[in-house]
Formats: sequence, structure tokens, C-alpha cells
Amino acid sequence: MRGRPSVKRIIAADPKFGSITIAKFINLVMMQGKKSIAQGLVYKAFDLISNKTKADPLEIFDKALRNCSPFVEVKSKRIGGANYQIPIEVRGDRKMALAMRWIIAAARDKKGKPMSERLSEELLAASESQGGAFAKKQDVLRMAEANRAFAHFA
Repeated sequence: MRGRPSVKRIIAADPKFGSITIAKFINLVMMQGKKSIAQGLVYKAFDLISNKTKADPLEIFDKALRNCSPFVEVKSKRIGGANYQIPIEVRGDRKMALAMRWIIAAARDKKGKPMSERLSEELLAASESQGGAFAKKQDVLRMAEANRAFAHFA
């Protein structure tokens, strides 16, 4: 790696809950720079969660992130003319980023409902260890387990 490492940007907390994690989630939901629309979607999804479960949406959000964050992932490495999928441990920041990305992708894959409803359903499913994002985590875990023999290349 040449030059100096890039400076890590500090994200301002979201206005309603005062959480940096939710602000990051809103930024990932945002498309084409329309932050107010993304905020509305996320806050409406949280309202739907609180109406459905009568529980705190922040706790369900945190539980969904914890359930969907991977411990290991596979990274491709070329050794001696062959590509190996090497399992590596995932850092804390990347864990959360992957979990958020998978939850949003799973919500976007569903069709026929408004995005806020799809997002609330996916967060509820992820908090109960179900849904598309949790399935993606299981796939990554299974792939890392299958390639455990190549861990010594890391």
C-alpha cells in the first residue's frame, strides 16, 4: 500500500435517535443523495416495527445487526497459479457494514410493497435469525467452513 492511509470520516448522529449506527444505516439506504427520503424510510420502518411488536425498535435493530454480522468470510488469494478461497476473520467495522448491506439488499430484493414495509419485515426477520440477510450470513459461514483447509495460506 502506497502513500498514507485514508482518513476515517466521522459521521454525525441521526437527528431522531442520536445514534451513529442508525445514521450509517440511513446513509446506506440513501440513493442519489436523497437523505431526507432515506431518513423517512428508516424512521417509518422503525414505527412499523414498534407498532407490530410493541417493543423498542432500537433493540430489534441492534439484535438484527448482531444476528447478521459474520465472524469469518472468504477472501480470494492467488498462490502458485491457482486461486484459493481463504477464510479470514472479519473486523468489527466491516462486520457491521456487511450486516447493514445484507439487510438492505434483502429488503430491496423483495417486491410488491413499499420500501419501509420491506425494511421493517427484514429487520424483524433478522432479529429472529431468519430472512435473506441471515441466510447470506449462513452462506458465507458455510463457504468459510468448506475452505478451512486453506486457512494456513492467510
